[in-house]
Amino acid sequence: MDRPGIGPFGDSALLLTFGDEIDEKVSRRVRAAARALGRLGDDQAGIGAPVAAYASILLPFDPLATSPEAAARLALKALATAPADDTEPEAATIEIPTRYGGEDGPDLLEVAEAHGLTVPQAIECHGGATYTVAFLGFMPGFPYLIGGPAELDHPRRPTPRTRVAAGSVAIAGTQGTIYPFASPGGWNLVGRTDVRPWDAQRDPPALFASGARVRFVPAPDR
Repeated sequence: MDRPGIGPFGDSALLLTFGDEIDEKVSRRVRAAARALGRLGDDQAGIGAPVAAYASILLPFDPLATSPEAAARLALKALATAPADDTEPEAATIEIPTRYGGEDGPDLLEVAEAHGLTVPQAIECHGGATYTVAFLGFMPGFPYLIGGPAELDHPRRPTPRTRVAAGSVAIAGTQGTIYPFASPGGWNLVGRTDVRPWDAQRDPPALFASGARVRFVPAPDR
């Protein structure tokens, strides 16, 4: 595995960087590195669980148990000696029934018109993409999805909403997500689903995991 950039992040973590853009190839590299670094915690006292993002990994460590230099050496060794056959498990595609447009997706018309599409064309475009879960963040169960269609590459809203309903299906650039809970948010709302990305009574609580595939399908009319 190629050597990432590595440096301190405060006094109890390292930041490993693998690139500077949202890209499926970089994301696969990050996910593979996170698996390799995750095994460190089983064998090395003081090394915590890695936290992955789009192009970087935060690796916490206990400064009372190890030094930043020692933690960095362990991290780089783990990456250098990662098994070549450590391929990502094939993940089933999760289908998300989605009610598009109207009150459920108030930004869909604006997004469609901005790209010269009709609303049905925008729905077909969104539903025709297979997204990949890069990582979870922002709030419990919130998936950062990559692989959205270039035809709907639309920037975040200039002014975030103070409240986005739970279950809102949203896009920003070629990213996608589903809001697990009502919260502020600046992504474009194109639909809504009854699927719950986070359920504390479920095992595991998070519906999505890094590497999972996601497709959005129009919900049947009620």
